[in-house]
Amino acid sequence: MRIAQVLGVIGKLLRVFCIGFLAPMLLALWDGFQGVPGQYEVAGHFAIALLATFIAGTTFALGFQTNPNFRRSEALAVVAGSWLVVSNFAAIPYFFAGLSYADAFFESMSGFTTTGATILQDFSQYGRSFFLWRSMTQWFGGLGVIALFVVVLPQLGIAGRQLLFAESSTAPNEVVSSRVRDSARKLWVLYVALTIALVAALMLGANFSIYDAVCHAFTTMSAGGFSPNGESIAGFQNPRAEWILVFFMLLAGTSFPLLWMGISRSPLEIIRDGEFRFYVLAALFISIALAVILAGGMPQEEELRLGAFQAASLISSTGFASTDYNLWSDSAKILLIIIMLVGGCAGSAAGGQKAIRNLFGLKFIWREITRALHPRAVLPLRHKGRAIPEPILRAVLTLIGLYLLLYLFFGTILVLMGAELVTGFTASLACLGNIGPGFNSVGPMGNFSEFHPFAKILLSMAMWLGRLEIVTVLALLHPDVWTRLQWRGTDNRRDR
Repeated sequence: MRIAQVLGVIGKLLRVFCIGFLAPMLLALWDGFQGVPGQYEVAGHFAIALLATFIAGTTFALGFQTNPNFRRSEALAVVAGSWLVVSNFAAIPYFFAGLSYADAFFESMSGFTTTGATILQDFSQYGRSFFLWRSMTQWFGGLGVIALFVVVLPQLGIAGRQLLFAESSTAPNEVVSSRVRDSARKLWVLYVALTIALVAALMLGANFSIYDAVCHAFTTMSAGGFSPNGESIAGFQNPRAEWILVFFMLLAGTSFPLLWMGISRSPLEIIRDGEFRFYVLAALFISIALAVILAGGMPQEEELRLGAFQAASLISSTGFASTDYNLWSDSAKILLIIIMLVGGCAGSAAGGQKAIRNLFGLKFIWREITRALHPRAVLPLRHKGRAIPEPILRAVLTLIGLYLLLYLFFGTILVLMGAELVTGFTASLACLGNIGPGFNSVGPMGNFSEFHPFAKILLSMAMWLGRLEIVTVLALLHPDVWTRLQWRGTDNRRDR
């Protein structure tokens, strides 16, 4: 793996990314012009972040070679390294706002991985530009950044498909187009269109201000969950907004290529998809079950809304909350944990292990039970009418196992460092699954500020691992990668 080439590509991406600082900088200047104290200084902080990111990007890009023979390990390193490097530079405004490095990095990584976990305690200390930037990091970190990678990088002479595989699901899925760049552009258009539609829906249907509508649209379509309100959606007390967000959160957790097929071909394409049916039925079942538990019998509109909102938020890994479900009964909480584990669809903005893998896992278990009764039967697993190849099934089951082992690993470390049992293990689930809130002190109205700085860095790494689906990062630790490290090599052999 050629280090200079990897840094060169990351540098090119940083020079594109630095433009993002302009929006919060301009908002801070506007608020300063309106007489809000301290906003001109905040605008200067964003300008410094922009300049530092541009200089670093330019420096890294010196190692870039046009039309490289890009290797698999280098593609993995670009994707994994980009999340780390970008998250560090995106943390600069948080550092200027008074956060420690561990807190700033945690908040930034939580944004770009669309996790939504926060260390903020008093939201009144920060201005509108601060919260706009938080929302923007999640929007960039959703499907938008995947599409941006495969649109921008081919222009640099790099095959977008080499980088797309590093963030895409190993589960079989339909492609939007035979050309990756065209596919990415279509997904980008869909992502932007849905974001604009949600802004309009919140403004017209729920009387949100344009600022609140934009911030929540960014963090809904990215399945992120950051809100400028310290009490999340519960702070608005707006039932119409909650129903609107239920619909769009479920869309954010649906495969975007599948949505495009439904729009460009027929809505039946969406309904016929087995993963989508599994995803929607799971959300519907948990929503109704929660409503019945909350009502203690036949639910009314309020209980149905509360159940649907929390189910949609957690299955899509968005992490918004319309109530403090820490106060709910244990029977309701266990349903919330189940829905967290189901996850969104492959190819969506949702994080975590994805519904398709759980569906394959259940099919595999059922096949093995059937095989115990009929040992000579030939029982291929099928998805969309096609047999699932054994290598894909093996990869899916391996990843499910890795998620479960890492949930246990991170949870155990947190408890050994002094966290309460439920807090530690739900914090692990919330961060590795890119969900956001857990239970107890890290619940929907809580935060992660009580953790030791080392634990915050550890949880930041869990978010990074979860967003990149673990194997992308673990593959870079393989000895074959480290024994072939070179600064600028001439060997054109591709890594296998």
